[in-house]
Amino acid sequence: MSDYETLQVHTAHAVMTVTLSNPPINLETDAMMADLDRLVTFLEGDRETKVVIFRSDTPGYFMAHFDIAPGAGRVLPPLGAAPLHGVLHTRISHLDQVTIGELRGRARGGGSELLLALDMRFASREKALIGQPEIMLGLHAGAGGTARLVQLMGRGRAFEAALSGLDYDADTAERYGWINRALPDAEIRDFVDRLAQRIASFPASGIASVKSIVNQTSPISSSVLNEDSARFWKEIQLPEVQERLTWMLANGGQMKGPMEDELGMNLARFPEKP
Repeated sequence: MSDYETLQVHTAHAVMTVTLSNPPINLETDAMMADLDRLVTFLEGDRETKVVIFRSDTPGYFMAHFDIAPGAGRVLPPLGAAPLHGVLHTRISHLDQVTIGELRGRARGGGSELLLALDMRFASREKALIGQPEIMLGLHAGAGGTARLVQLMGRGRAFEAALSGLDYDADTAERYGWINRALPDAEIRDFVDRLAQRIASFPASGIASVKSIVNQTSPISSSVLNEDSARFWKEIQLPEVQERLTWMLANGGQMKGPMEDELGMNLARFPEKP
């Protein structure tokens, strides 16, 4: 478990810690998706690890969002095909291991969706911001996020989160059910580590049964996730969406700076045509 370009992976006492490390804003690039794919493939065959913690070493960011920039080596999948990050998030949600997210910065778009795919999420009161800003570009959260928001929050709050595009602080996210618990930043790492170590100290049989029953009780159908992905790739190719994506990138998107730091507000400032 080494030689990752964007991840740092450490395992001890049946607990694996995965640190996202793709500065300056931990963008979910092709390289990060390839690393996550390798990691998930390993975990799908791993019978020793019981708990996996996802955290970040990039100041201010857990994961900015999915990389939406065009490039010579980047080709949109066929219409109706699932985006790779959506497939990855679904596979992560089906892992046998217990998965825990530690949020001490910004998690928007695909970053929020990665957290939503995990079993538990804990966030720093002082530093965490979480949001689904896709609507301001003419998109929706197409990697499972929309469906998982409904599952966790209920219909009304899911509409609010998905249609406002705003950033939510840890206390509000806790109240809405987006995260398990908001904690003081000085305490969150020790709390998550202790919880992971406690769970990992229990017999694997019981952990497996809890995960199986919970997953059977609260499934999201594959047809919903497939439609989610199909709609996303249709949307992203629309002229009005491409216009907003181009504007975002031209004004500091996907770089460390004011646009990304305050994305929940800044994307709403797209200049409408007279």
